[in-house]
Formats: sequence, structure tokens, C-alpha cells
Amino acid sequence: MTPDLQTYATTRIGEVLSDTDDIVVRVYGSDLELLDDKAEELAGLMDGVEGLTDTRVIPLAVEPTIEVEVDLDAAGRLGIKPGDVRRAAATLLSGIEVGSLFQDQKVFEVVVWGAPELRTDLTSVEGLLIDRPDGGHVSLGQVADVRIAPTPTVISRDAVARFVDVTASVSGRDATSVVHDLEQRFAAVSFPLEYRAEILGGALARDADALRLLGIVAAVLVGIFLLFQAAVDSWRLATLAFVALPTATLGGIAAGLLTGQLVTLGALVGLLAVLGISARNQLVLLTHLRALERIEGRGPSAEIALRGARDRLAPILMTALVTALGMAPFVVLGDLPGLEIVRPMAIVILGGLVSATLLTLLIVPILYVGSGSRSESSRVPFEIETPQPMEPQTVGAG
Repeated sequence: MTPDLQTYATTRIGEVLSDTDDIVVRVYGSDLELLDDKAEELAGLMDGVEGLTDTRVIPLAVEPTIEVEVDLDAAGRLGIKPGDVRRAAATLLSGIEVGSLFQDQKVFEVVVWGAPELRTDLTSVEGLLIDRPDGGHVSLGQVADVRIAPTPTVISRDAVARFVDVTASVSGRDATSVVHDLEQRFAAVSFPLEYRAEILGGALARDADALRLLGIVAAVLVGIFLLFQAAVDSWRLATLAFVALPTATLGGIAAGLLTGQLVTLGALVGLLAVLGISARNQLVLLTHLRALERIEGRGPSAEIALRGARDRLAPILMTALVTALGMAPFVVLGDLPGLEIVRPMAIVILGGLVSATLLTLLIVPILYVGSGSRSESSRVPFEIETPQPMEPQTVGAG
């Protein structure tokens, strides 16, 4: 046995990056013995499915428990009611409250319970005397079957029904195909009334979440690209700037790798923050360059790029400096409780600010010069129509 301590965020990120997924087949019913039989049957069918490994039935945790089952025929012959037998056995084994004791403004329950040496010995339990209605006594063993049997420590329920789980790992194949094969195999299995099986597991939810996330990411990327195009009025320049945008995260990735904080939730948030800062700086710089281009009435040039980068140098450096000052305390404080997410985020942001600033001030001007495109406003000259002089007209007197 080896101990391991992980934070919630680290565990969740590890699950996302894991190359194996879990499939859970949950068998619902009422009788635990029948549930175990059906679970074993389904586990045998799952063993032959391609892509499934480590198939096993999750056993129920049990403990030895004294069971008392009333013999109705024997109790009837002796004139003893089954309820009297159960009540006497419950009093000995579990105790029964018979009143309350009030003392010093406190209430104490008064419970009648069998002595420990009696209720832990099966022979003593069988010898418990029960009163007969016509006088005399009979032992518990004469009117009931007293035995030790395994009993679940906890009976779990889902959808108001008991259940047993069969788990397996999905590896080397997508979960959707595996579930399709399982459904075909389970279709031939017959279940008693009120018994059924259902396929669950994180793999199915993860596939659905992945598709939804891909759709959101695609929509966001398209929106960012269109925003670039609308700002610079050039498809080619927008494409170059958009393709270069991920390089802004290189510094953050390097900082995360050096500190071992890359595969964390905070690091992912930090990378997104760096992308946002870089996109904002690029938009501001490119918009300024296009404004200078229109003022001078010519296309992209090294002179305009140098002048625009010089004009935006102070705002871009001020943005990076203020952000760095805000993140630096979390890095200096170290691994303190409560900073499990903030500290990796701060480390990645500090590293990303370096690469994002260099990208904006050095790479983006070079891409601008190499784009060789001009906006429609700079390509089309303004044409001002000169009014023609009016010819003199003679107005006759009436």
C-alpha cells in the first residue's frame, strides 16, 4: 500500500489527460443475490468486446451478522406470536428504548440491551428465553433459525433501486463504438421483472463534452479571426496574425515545464489569459499601423511598422508590467494552502507575458511588412467632383 495526496484540481486534470476511460454497466433490481448473478453474466459478455480491459464486478462490502428467522409453524404450535419473537431478539441484540432519565437539565435515554458476552455468542442468543402466553418459557432456538450470514455494510440505491456495478476500461478504441457493441450483446440477455441494466461511465459524458467543447472552441476561433479581419481590413494580414497568435504562449509553456506546474487547471487558465492579452495587443498595434498607412496614403512599409511599434511600445510594456506586478506575489509566496490554482496560473502568465510582448513588438511588425496588402480605403483614392461654372442667363422683363 502506497499513500498518495492530490488536490481536486490535479485529480480532475489527470482524468482528462488519461488515455483510458471507464465504462460502467449498472444492474438494477431488488434481490442482491440475483443482482450478483446477472452482473457476472454481463461481465462475461463484456470480456469479448474489443477495446475493453480490466472487466470486473464491484463486490459489495459485507460483514458477519446474526440473522434471526422466525419458524412460523413452531411458533404457532407453542402459541407464540412472530412479533414477540422478533421483539425479544431485537431487545437482546440491538436494544430497545424504554424511557428517559431527567437529571441536571439533561435527558438520558434508558435502553434495555443484552450484555456484550451474551449478544456476541451464537449459543447464548439461541438460549434467549421467550415467555409463553400460557406460562413457561421457550428458547429462541426452538421457534427461530439463528445463524450468522454475510450482510452488506451499506446497501446503495440509485433511482430507488438496489444496484451492482460492472466496470471496465476503454483503451485503443472510442467509447461510442464500444457502447454500441455492448448494447447489441446485452439485447440477448433476459432480465426478470423490475430488473434491468444500464450503461453509464465517464467515457460517454466525456465524448459528449468533448464534442461540445470542440464546437465552442471552433466558434471562438472563427470569432477571433473575423475580429482580426475587421480590425485590419486585410484577409492576408489577419491570417498571418491569427496563425502567429499561439506563439504568444511559448513563454508560459516553458515556465510551466520548468516549474512542473504545466498540467494543472491554473496553468490552463493562465494560457488562456496570455492568449487574450496577446490578441488585444496585436489588435491595438495593427489598428494603429493601418491608421498610419491611411494617413500617409501608402501601403505597408518598414518605416510605418517601426513608427507604429514605437508609438505602441509604452502601452504594451505598461500592460505587461502591471499584469506582472499583480501575478508576482503569488509566485513569491510559494506553495501555500489556497494557492493551488492561482500560483500555477501566475507562473504561466509571467512566462507568457515575455513571449507575448516579443511577439507583438517584433514578430507582428515583420508580418505586417510582409503582408503586402492595403485596405480598401488606402487603395481607392478619394475623387472630388469639381463644380462647373454656370453660364449667365438672361431674364426678360414681363
